[in-house]
Amino acid sequence: MIFSKLNQPKFLNMQYEKNKLSIKSWAENDRPREKLMHHGKAVLSDAELIAILLGSGSRNESAVELAKRILHSVHHNLDQLGKLSLKELMQFKGMGEAKSITVIAALELGRRRKDTSAAELDKITSSKDVHQLMLPLLQDLQHEEFWVLLLNRNNKVIRKECISKGGVSATIVDVKIVLKKAVDALASGIILCHNHPSGNNKASEEDIRLTKKMKEAALLMDISLLDHVIFAHHQYFSFADEGLL
Repeated sequence: MIFSKLNQPKFLNMQYEKNKLSIKSWAENDRPREKLMHHGKAVLSDAELIAILLGSGSRNESAVELAKRILHSVHHNLDQLGKLSLKELMQFKGMGEAKSITVIAALELGRRRKDTSAAELDKITSSKDVHQLMLPLLQDLQHEEFWVLLLNRNNKVIRKECISKGGVSATIVDVKIVLKKAVDALASGIILCHNHPSGNNKASEEDIRLTKKMKEAALLMDISLLDHVIFAHHQYFSFADEGLL
């Protein structure tokens, strides 16, 4: 069949609309909610996280596409997105009052969480501070993750670094990578953190060997290992508290 130039754009638009797929028709691993359930929140893009908040798009646009359009308008800057008013969000086609309020509420919660962490846990004075700072990152994981806190001479946190992610019972840690992070940040002290998804809050023999090895290597670079905290749900084990450092 031959189409004239006059009819061709209309035909292509019809084909485009026909070929657009709703999120429900995507492969299960591509759907935001299913991706979060099976692979965790960290693998989702900003647009996919916002799409979960939106819940649905429209007949001609999926929730993910709507979220991408909104993010594009603020140059993919979440801080700028958080400054949009209810009226400004509702100007986007497909964004009603309920969806706009949901996005604003979620971003405000994120801002308050950040403010709370910065205000209360700027300086580490005990294992309890470490637990409070890192619990939101480690408490809900079904696999092991190993993190390091990099501190200055006043024991103030310079930043948090995820070193490795593993399986349900172990994760691999390279001492050289941990020390490189510390040196690059000009850190004076480090605190090791990892979780036990099983809920066992005792240090394993491997945990003890790693801690000893890390302490010895850090001393050679004039960096102090201040603690190693193991998270087990809402309990924790501190090497410093137990006199194992």
